[in-house]
Amino acid sequence: MQAHAASDAEAEARRAVADLALTESGAPQAQPEAVQLPRMVSALHHRNYRFFWAGNFLSNVGTWMQSVAMGWLVFQLTNSAFWLGMVGFASQVPMLVFALWGGVIADRVNRRTMLMRSQAAMMVFAFLLAGLTFANVITVKQVAVLTFLTGVAMSLAMPAHQALVPALVPRKDLTNAIALNSAQFNLSRVLGPMLGGFAMASFGVAGNFLLNGISFLAVLYALSRIEYPAQQPDVTGSLYRKLIEGFRYVHANREMRALIVLITLSSLLSLPYINFIPLFAREILGVGERGLGVLMACSGAGAFAAAATIAYTAGKVKRRGRLVATSGIVLQLAVIGFCFSRWFALSAVLLGLSGFAMILMVANVNSLLQHLAADEMRGRVMSIYATAYVGFVPIGSLIAGALSEWVPAPRALAAMSAVALVATLYLYYFRPTLRRMD
Repeated sequence: MQAHAASDAEAEARRAVADLALTESGAPQAQPEAVQLPRMVSALHHRNYRFFWAGNFLSNVGTWMQSVAMGWLVFQLTNSAFWLGMVGFASQVPMLVFALWGGVIADRVNRRTMLMRSQAAMMVFAFLLAGLTFANVITVKQVAVLTFLTGVAMSLAMPAHQALVPALVPRKDLTNAIALNSAQFNLSRVLGPMLGGFAMASFGVAGNFLLNGISFLAVLYALSRIEYPAQQPDVTGSLYRKLIEGFRYVHANREMRALIVLITLSSLLSLPYINFIPLFAREILGVGERGLGVLMACSGAGAFAAAATIAYTAGKVKRRGRLVATSGIVLQLAVIGFCFSRWFALSAVLLGLSGFAMILMVANVNSLLQHLAADEMRGRVMSIYATAYVGFVPIGSLIAGALSEWVPAPRALAAMSAVALVATLYLYYFRPTLRRMD
């Protein structure tokens, strides 16, 4: 038996040496999938990032459950496209103002502490929404106020959230970490609306708000377990001066400036359609809560597929400026098609395509800006990015809501996206910065 075991051990050793020789010689491996999969999720090899990723994923599932319930509740209370746009405006307009200051603050304080306090505030607001709705005393004005306060907390948190990622992984894994962050966010966009649609049908919208409040415990626990490296904040100068420095820094860099303009166009004129999906579900396509959940999940599925694609191809894609512009064009075309669709299946496919194109654009912009920004300016650069990406959506929602008082909402949204399409084509063909960007 011992001789047989020794013989097996020698054979195993010879196979290991042969495998090592093949690897070092560059010969093909027998099972390439085993090599490619770890590369696709390389950022998750780092303990701190694993906690960060998992906590945010669970919290985001709850956030999307609340989001799908919010639109449905507002439409139940008011039966008005105007109020859908107004509540969307209230929830997202803080990003237009407070995210900029959040970026300055994120460069001056402990980013983990800043995130924990903002997440705790959003948890309290979710529980308040749940309590008012369970008591059947909720009004649309109360919804608008609580979503505004949630938006303030979120806008202060987002720059710190973006700036924290590079401290959790080595630089070589940064693009993968950003892609995986987008993947978890958009996987939550698939699960959250689907769970939210079924939960609404079974327990009402108040249950969604309650579950969202509970979900914040996951991210608070994760943040408490992260071993965050020592930060050397720059506390010299006033907040206003630091904010102006951030704008000058971005404006002086031609590549950063082009990326921010491109994101702003899509956010202002194309992305507001997301706030009007409840209207399309109920009034145009004639489906209920479950149908709304499926539509939102299709958008999230497309976005998740894009994030997974970016994670898989991290470091391989060239000429990302061209990819960013092309993705913006596809997004705008998909939104226009969705606005005119009257078939549920076609609408679901177009939402999936729009989600795919949107994340392909914004995740690559995020990665490019993270690599272009100096560490001491990262919080401010990412706050300008967050403002461009999220902050202009409420302005677009308000415009679309106002236009819907004069023309049907689908036509208003299609016209806005068409303007974005023309502007993006102009920037791409007549401004060479995007075409040359790698």
